[in-house]
Formats: sequence, C-alpha cells, structure tokens
Amino acid sequence: MNTPHRFDWTAGYPSRRSPLFARNIVSTSHPLAAQAGLRVMQAGGNAVDAAIAAAACMTLVEPCSNGLGSDAFCILWDGQQLHGLNASGPAPAAWTPAFFQGQVMPRRGWGAVTVPGAVGGWMALSERFGRLPFADLMQPAIEIAERGYAVPPIVQGKWAMAAALDEITSQPGFAQAFLPHGRAPEVGERFTFADAARSLRLIAQTKGEAFYRGEIAAALARFARETGGALTEADLAAYRPEWVTPLAKDFAGHTLHEIPPNGQGIAAQMALGLLSHCRVTDHAVDSPEAQHLMIEAMKLAFADVYRFVAEPAAMKVSPAQLLDDGYLAERARLIDPARAQVFGAGNPIKGGTIYLTAADERGMMVSFIQSNYMGFGSGLVLPGYGVSLQNRGHCFTLEPGHPNQVAPGKRPFHTIIPAFLTAPMSPAAPSAPPWGGPAEAPTTRTPAVVPVMSFGVMGGNMQPQGHMQTLVRMLCYGQNPQAACDAPRWRFNEGLSINIEPHMPAATIESLRARGHDIGDIHDSYQDFGAGQFIWRQGDPAVDGYVAASDPRRDGAAVGW
Repeated sequence: MNTPHRFDWTAGYPSRRSPLFARNIVSTSHPLAAQAGLRVMQAGGNAVDAAIAAAACMTLVEPCSNGLGSDAFCILWDGQQLHGLNASGPAPAAWTPAFFQGQVMPRRGWGAVTVPGAVGGWMALSERFGRLPFADLMQPAIEIAERGYAVPPIVQGKWAMAAALDEITSQPGFAQAFLPHGRAPEVGERFTFADAARSLRLIAQTKGEAFYRGEIAAALARFARETGGALTEADLAAYRPEWVTPLAKDFAGHTLHEIPPNGQGIAAQMALGLLSHCRVTDHAVDSPEAQHLMIEAMKLAFADVYRFVAEPAAMKVSPAQLLDDGYLAERARLIDPARAQVFGAGNPIKGGTIYLTAADERGMMVSFIQSNYMGFGSGLVLPGYGVSLQNRGHCFTLEPGHPNQVAPGKRPFHTIIPAFLTAPMSPAAPSAPPWGGPAEAPTTRTPAVVPVMSFGVMGGNMQPQGHMQTLVRMLCYGQNPQAACDAPRWRFNEGLSINIEPHMPAATIESLRARGHDIGDIHDSYQDFGAGQFIWRQGDPAVDGYVAASDPRRDGAAVGW
C-alpha cells in the first residue's frame, strides 16, 4: 500500500469544515446530492453509480448552476487506468457564421444553446462502468423533485440574483419553473419540481434514450421551433459523448491530468509547468512573492489558451506543443518577480457549474463536473419537462479564422474541467495492488502510476486557477486538502485586474498592489472564487480509505462510511 502523504494537519484557515476520513466518500456542493451518492453505494453501487446519482440530484438542488440540459466532463480511475469522457455538445446544424451575421454571440436564449450532453454522459458512464441498473440511479433525484427540498442559503442567494435579471427571467419557461409565487424561493422554503421528475422518470425508464431519441427530444425540438430556436430532433439524435485520453503534466513529483481541448484544463497544466521554473517554494505560501509568481504564471497560460484552444480539429497548435517544457521554460522567463504584466499569446509552434467527486473502497475514483454555464444558462426551460438549457454557445467567437469560430456540429471552447492527480508507482510497492484485493500473479500488468486525488474547482475561468492554487498548497507546502480548500484565493480577470479574498494577509494584498496588480471589487457574485471538492487516497482504500474536503464557499458536504 502507499504511505499516507505527510500533510500538515494542524495548518488551517477559518472554515466551517473539517477533513473527512472514510473508505467510501461522495463530496458535492449540496448535502442531499452527496447523501444520494452514498445511498447507492450502500446499495451495492460503485463510485460511478454514486457520481451519476449525485449529478442527477444536483440538477434539482442547485438549479442556479446546472440542469438536465447541462454539459458534463469526467475523469475516472477504474482500478487500472484513467479514462476521460467529454460529454459536451456541438452546435446545431444550422449554426453557420452567416446564421449570426450582424450579431455578437448571444448570452441567453436559443442563440446560446448547443446540444446538451450531461444526460448522455450519465448514460455512457453507467453503461461502461456502473454496477447498478441505471433506473436505480435516478430514483433519489425523482424523490427530491417530487417531495421537494428546503432551499439552502448560498443557492438561494444566487437564485435571487438571477431572478433580478430580465435577460434570464424573460426567457420562455423560466418563470414557470424557477419563480414559484412570482419570485425566487426564500431560504428554507420548500421547492418542488414535478416537471423535472417527469423527465427523470422518462430518462430512468429508457436509460436516457428519451432525452435524445424519444419523447423529451421531440418536445425540445418542438419548443425550439415554437420559440425561435434552431435545435432539431436530428441534432439531438446524432449526439454521442466522446471517450478521450486525459492530458498529463508532471509537477512536484505528481502528474496532473485534465480533459483535452475543447476544454480549458490545459491552462492549469501550463500554469504549473511555468511555475516549475520559478522556484516558488523559496517563499512562504501566503507571501506576496509566491502569490505573485502564481498569478503571473496563470496569466501567461490564459494568454495562450484563449488564443489557441478550441475544438481539437480546429486548433492550429497541439496540446503537446502548449505543454512542451522547453516552451514553458521560455515563457516563464517573461515573469518579472517585482512587477505585474499584461501578456500576449506566445508562439508554441516550432517548425455556473457543479463539481462532485466520489471514491469507493474497491479503488474506483470519479472526478465529475456538469454545468449550465452562466447561472441558469440560457434561461430557457422546457415546459412540462423541467429541462433547463445551458448557454455554452456563448463561448464561440464570430471572429473569422479563429479556431473557436462558430460552425455547424462544432463544440465550443469549454470552461468546465474535472481534474485527477496520480503519482509514479513506488519501486518498493508490494505485490498486492494499491487499490485492494488479492496479490497479483507475476504476469498481471500493474499500473505504472497510482491514483492520488480526484478533484475540481467550479466557477468559469476560476477553475484552472483553483486547480493550480490548491495543488501548489498541497504538493509544495504540505497543506492538507481541507486547508488548501479553505485558504484565500485570488482570481485573475484580464489585463492587470485581479480579485483577492479578504482573508488573504493584508500585507500580501498591499505588496501585490505595489507590484502593479489592479485589485478591485469582485463583480461576479455567481462564480466568485470558485468552490472545490477533493478526495485524496490514503493508501489501500479498503483499509486506509480516503480523506476528503468540501468547499465552505458553497452549501455542500463530504459524506462517507
């Protein structure tokens, strides 16, 4: 078995949370969803079953972040290797650049809706890795939708902010679904969603087929035709999620894995690659010197990601070129330790989101994320079915020749990114596999790596920033997962503009301002500084289990048994 990581368990920041230790864990941003995942594991399900059940519940208990019309991504360790799933959807067939002539890419409404991928992602995960019948995984969500739940404080606050925006509330179906009594629910008020229960029952009965090639698909296409949308039954019927190989980047004796483009996970890997050339550990963790280096590395990574990353077939550079260590070392030399800068893209060519994670005692670990994007997404909700639709189409550009230019059947640049951490297998590892079970025969293939942590930090462009900041704290400074989660964060916006949480040391904030960082008030109260969930494997999961952290910036919890 692996030796438990030497975390500092005394280090901490003001928090309502403590690390959770257990052999089976589900960690989400809402306790009811976490408990639903644990319920299916106790019924004989595995971590994949738990993640699907929790994800279905999250569409109900955190509707300001995701819904049945979301997109999703997943990275999972099956006991032998990592698998990646891209369940983001493409543009409708009608979306040519000419379709949007004279416009900017819409933020809300049908002009922002690509094919929803989350339900397809649940289907693919269940079929390949699940243990329980798919219908059983929908049952906790069906019960919540029909019986209702008391709305918690943080979700209520974000719900109320959306209810004040006409661009959302004016969309067809929104008020009927999410403004009972003509307003957002109050804290502690019961919210029921019978329409969503109807869809969940159809999804359960057909293993998801009703959503893409059945009753729900027909209703979505009819709704689009009646209210000005381009989405068709053919667009829905053609959808299939894609299994992908996660990208890998070494850092501090570990390897960070992210879903490849069309997502932005590569930004976290690039930032860590840049930081590996900056001697960050010469400085204290919350010092201005360390935080400045991290901010500048993140800015350099984003400069390239926003210029080059898109649907893989449209990219003019490869992920390997962006992650090349020589290129990152060259870019890292641009960082001035005494001054904040605005960076442009380099030349690597040489010649509203929810995150959840689950892990079980058999060693399966799941990193899963789904999102409607900008807080209730497009604002559109399918009447009678409760399907709230994402607005990922807003992430396309209309700039001619840009790799992320809108096109029929093309997936947009995506912000939601699950992450996974591995480490090399110790040469002294015993013959018993690190995820438990009997000793292997000499001819059995043993993984070259061991799983370490499934994790993610939700919140738009805060996601790779959160990945980098929390990993540096854990891997370079030994902070335990809950302390790294609780610690103050900064958020890069654009140019020299950053936001910093107020529990960052005042001297550090002032020193960063003196270096030229433009530290302003945060104006994104929905995504703010992100919210993370973390499950770190202690050793043999059947014996030593895991330690989990859940972000105090949300209403959630890590639960286990």
